[in-house]
Amino acid sequence: MSNQSVAVDTVAGGCCAPLVAAPLEPEQAVDLAKAFKALADPVRLRLLSLITSADGESCVCDLTAAFDLTGPTISHHLKVLREAGLVNSERRGTWVYYWPRPENLRPLAALLDSPDRVRV
Repeated sequence: MSNQSVAVDTVAGGCCAPLVAAPLEPEQAVDLAKAFKALADPVRLRLLSLITSADGESCVCDLTAAFDLTGPTISHHLKVLREAGLVNSERRGTWVYYWPRPENLRPLAALLDSPDRVRV
């Protein structure tokens, strides 16, 4: 799923339909599960948090310093996030820089947006 958008139905205003609005189609569930699976690891979730909270982009050198893990382990987790389409990257000399892909993160957030419902 590298460099591909997460596919979900949209409603007026360009926002994604939450789960309470309509059930997912089978192919939508497959695509979304890949993204959620990538986020199901605490290291990857924290990496995404560091990348999205940075102003613009994050150098892998800064990301590695935030963990007590080896460089290859961090690189593996970043690769999983990249292949899930949640971040993008670019090599500049020795370092690789990462930035979030909001167009693929928004559908995940919107899908889980579940307004309070009154059950009768």
